Amino acid sequence: MMWRWRICFEAAVLCLAALPVWGATVSGEVRLTNSSNSSVNKRKDFSGVAVWLSPPENAGRLTKKRVQMLQKDKRFTPHVLVIETGTTVDFPNADPIFHNAFSNYDGQIFDTALYPPGSSKSIRFRRAGIVRVFCNIHPSMSAVIVVVDSGLFGTTNEDGRFSISDVPNGAYQVHFFHERSTPEMLDRLTSPVSINSNEIKLQPITISETGYLPVAHKNKYGREYPPNAEEQSGYGGLAR
Repeated sequence: MMWRWRICFEAAVLCLAALPVWGATVSGEVRLTNSSNSSVNKRKDFSGVAVWLSPPENAGRLTKKRVQMLQKDKRFTPHVLVIETGTTVDFPNADPIFHNAFSNYDGQIFDTALYPPGSSKSIRFRRAGIVRVFCNIHPSMSAVIVVVDSGLFGTTNEDGRFSISDVPNGAYQVHFFHERSTPEMLDRLTSPVSINSNEIKLQPITISETGYLPVAHKNKYGREYPPNAEEQSGYGGLAR
């Protein structure tokens, strides 16, 4: 009888050893200053800042994850999307009009071409970088895909708070990206962080928009959009 209990006990220990070991939670708060954006100044909306941790051992790894950036009401949702290198992004068209998502500078270049309502196109992002996304038909549509060599990332909510969970113990660099901040400002915010407990709360971060100069983007052919582009159904946006 005793040997049976011993076998059961040892099996239980093996099962417990196979369970995943959850890491720490890294959290913090971001404030935006010197902004010309009305949502920041009037509503104190500090959402959309990308935050990620870069462990050197993960560099170059390609995941097989799949996420979505929806096109609806002539908007990309979410407006800021953080993904790990190797992730496939679906661009479903939930509008009753045609769309053509594209990016032709900065990060990975892509062009979904024109496609109709109710359909979707997919792009896999294989290298880290900042991908600014537009629609070749509707100039008001824009988004940012932040591709990082890490699975440890998050974005701020309206209060400017963020949280990254399941972070293993170790030494990391914490990075920030905000679409209306200069690269020099963001580089200065990059700093080391050591994880060795269940919860790490970072010091509050302030990101200034000083020096940001908005520039009107062109269509995928490098030309100006037609004056009535927003009123078109999706067929007329092909003019070169």
